[in-house]
Amino acid sequence: MIKGCKICGIKDTDTLNFIINHPYPPKFIGFICNYPKSSRYVKLNSLKELLNIKKNKSKFVAVLVKPNNEILEEIKNLPFDYYQIYDCAPDAIKNIKQKYQKKIITALTIKDEYDVLRHELFADVTDIYLFDSKGYEKSYSFDHNLIKKIKLNKELMLAGNIKFDDNLENYEKIANYLDLSGGLETSGLKDKSKINIFLNNLNKFKNET
Repeated sequence: MIKGCKICGIKDTDTLNFIINHPYPPKFIGFICNYPKSSRYVKLNSLKELLNIKKNKSKFVAVLVKPNNEILEEIKNLPFDYYQIYDCAPDAIKNIKQKYQKKIITALTIKDEYDVLRHELFADVTDIYLFDSKGYEKSYSFDHNLIKKIKLNKELMLAGNIKFDDNLENYEKIANYLDLSGGLETSGLKDKSKINIFLNNLNKFKNET
């Protein structure tokens, strides 16, 4: 059952204000903290300014790819509710969770069934599982049939080339949360009209199901 969404890759105040104050704001808002390859990456000083805002009903998520101690110390006092972590071993995530007292979204990039089965390794440290494509900063797809049959004891977030106007019924039996970034953009920039359509459609869908 789809409970809500995450809008990821926010890097400007105008878009962030629009999302936070939307009648149907996302459950989560993600910020790329340490992955300069992404066009959505936000440098530390800009990140501090960007996050100096009232979150209202949304949770802030730090998106981290194999974070080192330096970035973790730099962001530890920023108003993040979750750390979304790629490419870390379970023990490393456990240490981060304990030290910084953050909830964890474990991001698993999926190509085949072996990648899906890796979720079992993170059962003790994960609050939410994110199943994503191998694209990282690129909006690739993966075969969602690979995750339809798995049984999780945690909530499941789904990413990977989901579009703003997709038929949400396609995801109803798979995910608790949908994670969009590139699917809400035009020419590489967040498009408020697409965001508005998606959030309105999601609210309507949730109320109908």
